[in-house]
Amino acid sequence: CLLLSSLPFKPGNPAIDLSHLSMTTLRLSALGPLCETDAVRKAERTLALDLTLPIGPDEVLTPTALIPGRPHKPALIAHTLLKPKPLSTLEGRALLVHSVAHIELNAIDLALDVVWRFPGLPGAFYTDWMRIAQEEAKHFLLLREHLCSLGYDYGDFPAHNALWDMAER
Repeated sequence: CLLLSSLPFKPGNPAIDLSHLSMTTLRLSALGPLCETDAVRKAERTLALDLTLPIGPDEVLTPTALIPGRPHKPALIAHTLLKPKPLSTLEGRALLVHSVAHIELNAIDLALDVVWRFPGLPGAFYTDWMRIAQEEAKHFLLLREHLCSLGYDYGDFPAHNALWDMAER
């Protein structure tokens, strides 16, 4: 596991390359991390978003990539096929941490999706959801760091897509 938790996450940090992310408005900037396919990078890019950007509440935005961006791992399977393991084992505890990390990654996507998808709402609506996305990104990175300390990484166990599937209904 490559852990980047020691990096300070703030806009303009040269350790985090955001050159490919258009940052003209807050709502438009949400699309960058939302479309990101690397889970760690998605969290980092979310943390690096500048909440002081103009909001652009009336912009009608169109994504240029699939939403949400998904990493190659974990394999997404039906939730009914996921089997728990005993928490008395290291693998069982790691699986539980992985499951919660996966929920946090989905929460990042759901919060960012709300920001770009719905125009015409009050500015505070968008900044609150961006803050939520940033909190979820912190949670994901902390859980991943713990997962790595157990000898595993995010993507080592299968997961399900039920949260996002519900959002698309």
